[in-house]
Amino acid sequence: MCGIVGFVNKQSKKEKQKIIKDMADRIIHRGPDSDGYYCDEDVAIGFRRLSIIDLSGGTQPIYNEEEDKLIFFNGEVYNFLELRKDLEKDGHKFRTNTDTEIILHGYEKYGENVVDHLRGMYCFVIWDLKERKMFGARDIFGIKPLYYANMNDTFIFGSEIKSFLANPNFKKELNEEALRPYLTFQFSSLNETFFKGVYKLKPGHCFTYKDGKLDIRQYYDINFNDDLDTSMDEFSKKIQEVMKDSVEHHRISDVKVGSFLSGGVDSSYIAKLLMPNNTFSVGFEREHFSEIDQAKELSDLLKIENINKTITPDEYFDSLEKIMYYSDEPHANPSNVPLYFLSEMTRKHVTVALSGEGADEVFGGNDTYMVTDKDKKYRKLPAFLRHAIGKWALERPWFHGRKFLVKNGLAPEEYYVGPAFIFGEGEKDKVLQEKYLKGKTWKEIIAPIYEKVKDKDDITKMKYCDFHLWLPEDLLLKADKMTMAHSIELRVPFLDKEVMNLAQTIPSNMESRDNTTKYILRKTANEVLPDEWATRPKWGFPVPFHYWIREDKYYNKVKELFNEDFVSEFFKVDYLNKLLDDHKNEKKQNGRKIYVIYTFLIWYKVYFINEV
Repeated sequence: MCGIVGFVNKQSKKEKQKIIKDMADRIIHRGPDSDGYYCDEDVAIGFRRLSIIDLSGGTQPIYNEEEDKLIFFNGEVYNFLELRKDLEKDGHKFRTNTDTEIILHGYEKYGENVVDHLRGMYCFVIWDLKERKMFGARDIFGIKPLYYANMNDTFIFGSEIKSFLANPNFKKELNEEALRPYLTFQFSSLNETFFKGVYKLKPGHCFTYKDGKLDIRQYYDINFNDDLDTSMDEFSKKIQEVMKDSVEHHRISDVKVGSFLSGGVDSSYIAKLLMPNNTFSVGFEREHFSEIDQAKELSDLLKIENINKTITPDEYFDSLEKIMYYSDEPHANPSNVPLYFLSEMTRKHVTVALSGEGADEVFGGNDTYMVTDKDKKYRKLPAFLRHAIGKWALERPWFHGRKFLVKNGLAPEEYYVGPAFIFGEGEKDKVLQEKYLKGKTWKEIIAPIYEKVKDKDDITKMKYCDFHLWLPEDLLLKADKMTMAHSIELRVPFLDKEVMNLAQTIPSNMESRDNTTKYILRKTANEVLPDEWATRPKWGFPVPFHYWIREDKYYNKVKELFNEDFVSEFFKVDYLNKLLDDHKNEKKQNGRKIYVIYTFLIWYKVYFINEV
């Protein structure tokens, strides 16, 4: 696991060498073990390495035999041993035992179609010295990030945006259109980031850059296609086989491997299949906000040592500036904080950790996917009536039963943006200054996604939406940034190409049934896990933020920030204070809304006022 930085322009080689080193130093946390660089009259590329495979021989860049092509790579290719055998049969000579070199020789054999042969998580760039052409790609799920910008006759790219700040050709400017959708999604939902002119290479996309021209194409997309001829038991057997195979591939490492563990089925299943020496867990002191006891209990049953930490409210609030810095963009999923502390603790013991991330999206674990008996009864009402009630509820502040009315009255494309929906469009008019109301609405953002699955069932539509927004832009982004902040390589066996090839053929009615999410995964996991862990409802990383800010200490901390001078540039401060006061006085439940605004303001201070 590593980090990449680079740029293309006509500055002198000497100038490039200094700039690329400065850029790489900004992301030293991604690769503290070593660095590597390449510079010529056109390009400068840098690399920070976290050594995982071939510890002594994996220094980058890595060249082909003729030394007319080179590669910089971040990630892991889990089928690299199989690919190497095929390439050696074709006569390719290997200088290292790394997975990095596989991609380069694969590029020589397959050209840009090398990406179709890779099983893993990755972003990489290949520089062809003869053709003066760059080729790069990002993995199919978006586990590893890659950003790019074209500014001042310079094409800049890298694993983290903060590295761009060290390039004098980069102009740091706020993207004013990013704030409006952020208030709904809680993450940066546009292809253009919060930094104007900086874009994300989307999951399953690759690019070429030559003679100042950037060409991007999609090489992979999920194709849900139900296999109606395979029984539940047959699917369960196939899932067990493919998950065992995935974990075996994900355990390949020349350094110690551990496992994150909560009390739920996803991480418990991974821990059981992996059987590491250590599992790692975090939680909070408040009741119902910690799964440490359940994680310890399972670890004891498996005879694995569980290492854990209880996070205090002070630690949580004091960490937010660092977390917004490492996140690059504002990110208001409260679970990024416990993940930050989990990674910090884990790094003291291992360098690689496996987690259960992605199981909900792959096997239908989101509660909204499930149609309960109560839902079925309500849906017997006339559709026009349910639709009218659903539209009315959608634009109302949160109230008990709101989610039920929306879910059972509207089609997914009318309301579903992911597991979190914070501010509706109507309330944004009340909270945002007019200057920041010009961004896209959440419906404009999700419409092109739903258009691609317009003929599918509701569960498939929501899963497809999550695969293109929630998973890469929220869950995987925080997973990458929080673990790499502590030089931890996080691996996610559920997000594996072979697992996905099977999962996208499983009918929705095998995933959600009997008032249970992930039904078929739970059935499969139950073959190796006790009932209590196979059937336990999902918790995620619950955070008691909304309780804390009803205490004077933390209420005052938030209030102080809400009333700083710069805040009125973005928000109507009186409305912010009302949100906070109504919450403290328990008139309304505004915790998530407050947190979305609070994290944005912290991020803005870090990157635009404190000038990191």
